[in-house]
Amino acid sequence: MKLLWKSHMRLQVIKLVFALFVVTLRTAESKKAKIMTASFEYNGINCRAHSASLTDFGGVGDGVTSNTKAFQSAISNLSQYGSEGGSQLYVPAGKWLTGSFSLTSHFTLFLDKDAVLLASQDITEWPVIEPLPSYGRGRDAPAARFTSLIFGTNLTDVIVTGENGTIDGQGAFWWQQFHRKKLKYTRPYLIELMFSDGIQISNLTLLDSPSWNIHPVYSSNIIVQGITIIAPVTSPNTDGINPDSCTNTKIEDCYIVSGDDCVAVKSGWDDATIALGSEMSGGIQDVRAEDITAIRTESGVRIKTAVGRGGYVKDIYVKRFNMHTMKWAFKMTGDYNSHADTHFDPNALPEIANINYRDVVAENVTIAARFEGISNDPFKGICIANVTLGMAVKAKKRPWTCTDIEGMTSGVTPTPCDLLPDQGPEKITACDFPEESLPIDKLELKKCSYNMKYVEMY
Repeated sequence: MKLLWKSHMRLQVIKLVFALFVVTLRTAESKKAKIMTASFEYNGINCRAHSASLTDFGGVGDGVTSNTKAFQSAISNLSQYGSEGGSQLYVPAGKWLTGSFSLTSHFTLFLDKDAVLLASQDITEWPVIEPLPSYGRGRDAPAARFTSLIFGTNLTDVIVTGENGTIDGQGAFWWQQFHRKKLKYTRPYLIELMFSDGIQISNLTLLDSPSWNIHPVYSSNIIVQGITIIAPVTSPNTDGINPDSCTNTKIEDCYIVSGDDCVAVKSGWDDATIALGSEMSGGIQDVRAEDITAIRTESGVRIKTAVGRGGYVKDIYVKRFNMHTMKWAFKMTGDYNSHADTHFDPNALPEIANINYRDVVAENVTIAARFEGISNDPFKGICIANVTLGMAVKAKKRPWTCTDIEGMTSGVTPTPCDLLPDQGPEKITACDFPEESLPIDKLELKKCSYNMKYVEMY
């Protein structure tokens, strides 16, 4: 697993300009139609040769009419251009009620700044699919799972973007059903792309997801940037961005408020700012997180695993991290005993190694760290340098809890536990990122500009 995450709570702004209608038509049903023109641009992994509007396929943005079939028809039609320069579907201003729909390759879904996708609360508009192969069951229930709102599998070159248009999951309906144990299947996510290569998700606002918000899985070469994710902190399992069994992934410039982890790196299943695991039976490696601000999260960086998970979490690098008000600044535990079933191998021990934190500042922290490895399977290579943790007025008397770990520190306040001895000021620059960059960081996005006409009914 390779992940680079840079978060500055900054959103890119892309220009989007609309012209007034040019021609007014009257249909046989006495409805009026305006011929609209739209000009927009965005930065993308690829630009497209063909464009269409959702309204060209019968889409109605009144917040009441279902547009599931319109999305499906539009994408099916545009898929013919995959080998002819690709295509994009433009979603104009309006409220577009829809159930689940699937994307195609060499395709862009672009949301106008005043476009809102409203997730349908009609369960019949959410097809049921099998559990993920590396999970073996759903997260909410043993059976299958509902397809995500925006879904795709075995795709190449896919973009979901806009000028900060909105995808509203209307999650309260799903949260109530979940709490009442009324759901037979696992709740849907907002965006899930499986077995795909070349993914860009950018410049959108995601609200009230039924469960996780963005879930790329078994995929590679992924960029997630300029995303705002908002859900009540009491909402169940509304993780922000969960790259799962993915490689060469970059997450940057995102603002996340959720009911669980903001970013959770996963790799299969046998509430933190950044969580590594607990689904990590396939292994998590080479994760780099920098320039992050975290406010009122339970923990800053958390690694979760347990006996029976197997796999590994290693080569983790975190620097320039500002944290404000939380229970734990750092947390690593080997007792996260949540398993898919009772048939796990008790001899499958995880490997936790080469975990690095540097240049971290925090305030109002209740507990500096909880580091609890596994007996006869210690967490090794923990490195913490140039870290100042301002403790809360009612902080615990023992700020550090350390068992079954090995490592070192330099320039850390408050004084760490004995298992993390201070190596002196000469080690203050230890724990740094590797010198070589990741391939995804070398990718240059293209500037894509479009002028198009579309029909709007009224």
